[in-house]
Amino acid sequence: MLACLSVTLCMKGATVRSSRRVWLAGSGALAATMIAVAWLATSASGGVQPPPRASMAALGTSITATSAAALAASTYASSTAAVAAGSSTPSAALPADDPGASSAAVPANVSSTPSAAVPANVSSAPSAAVPADGSSAPSAAAPANGTATASPAVLPALPGPMVALGDSYTAGALLPSDLRARPLGCLRSTRAYPVLVATALGASLTDAACSSAGVADMTAAQRTDLGTNQPQLGALAPDDSVVMLTLSGDDIGFQNVLDECMELSFTDPWGSPCRAHYTSGGTDQLAALVKAEAPKMTAVLADIAARAPRARIVVVGYPDMFPLSGGCWPAVPITDGDIAYLRGIELQLNAMLAADARTARATFVNTYTPTIGHDFCQPERIRDVEGLLPGSWALPFHPNARGQAAIAAAVLAAIRPA
Repeated sequence: MLACLSVTLCMKGATVRSSRRVWLAGSGALAATMIAVAWLATSASGGVQPPPRASMAALGTSITATSAAALAASTYASSTAAVAAGSSTPSAALPADDPGASSAAVPANVSSTPSAAVPANVSSAPSAAVPADGSSAPSAAAPANGTATASPAVLPALPGPMVALGDSYTAGALLPSDLRARPLGCLRSTRAYPVLVATALGASLTDAACSSAGVADMTAAQRTDLGTNQPQLGALAPDDSVVMLTLSGDDIGFQNVLDECMELSFTDPWGSPCRAHYTSGGTDQLAALVKAEAPKMTAVLADIAARAPRARIVVVGYPDMFPLSGGCWPAVPITDGDIAYLRGIELQLNAMLAADARTARATFVNTYTPTIGHDFCQPERIRDVEGLLPGSWALPFHPNARGQAAIAAAVLAAIRPA
């Protein structure tokens, strides 16, 4: 598995990141061993020894969850009216008991969430309803072996081609990679959600998505370790019927943020060192990056509409990465407090994408709600997003085959023919 991880990270062009993550994984394993030994040595009083270098005072005074008020202070503000789309299908509201949800809940009237009638031909349709109490929502059911496929066309075929744009969440990095796709460095997979959606609809697909892509790569060539990907918007044509994209995570630098948060967790395992780092000076740097991304995404969506005027533009949000409470330190060495903080940032990112989709009269697909309870801290048979050490073919902190199938089902529910 470690060898597989090393190859995976090298292919993504992240030599430094690979070294950091190997160190983090080793440190986490050592910490886990020490905690287990300490647990066995602890008296029947139920006390748990803190990880190495953590003081008992810190254990007694630290708070492991960010309050709703603290998160709300750095929220990317999006009113219900600003995010609502006229042709939207109702979406389930984000759970009210999620400490991060208060920062940027995706409004209930945003088009996106799978409704009761999810196409039966997709082997991974999410549940028709999300529990109102915020408990874990059933994710797309995937076969026991972890694979997920969509059956060929049962739904009516679309009148024109489909196009996939965006980053590694669209490309389906390493599920495994499609060795026929070029360039290989984009790590596209036949198990990515655009492929599953196109197969279910019996449509042809032009896949231009590429791992590590950002807004700049929509109109400029992107160099990878294994070839150059041409400007993604160049794949569009006037007769396209649907354009799907997931984009912005790499512009925010979310993968690097996760690495930073993991390293910082060893300096203050019971606090929120990452939140303190990114909010030092009184400004939330990550929230500011999300806000700055909004006009860039607006421009991208306008460019898509100009190049593919007949296409339905589908902006696909990011799935739930983080548990609703607590964390799984040291397996994924991010403190509980920073888990809450990062969840709030992800919600702000999704709210920004939803607002931009509304402005562009596009469809926003909320993949966060149907994947709640399937975050990277869950057992391998349940999780939709992998953690630091993937248990299946996927990049760290990326959707696995089950997760891609859940995203595909959400997209299908949002764009299915009337």
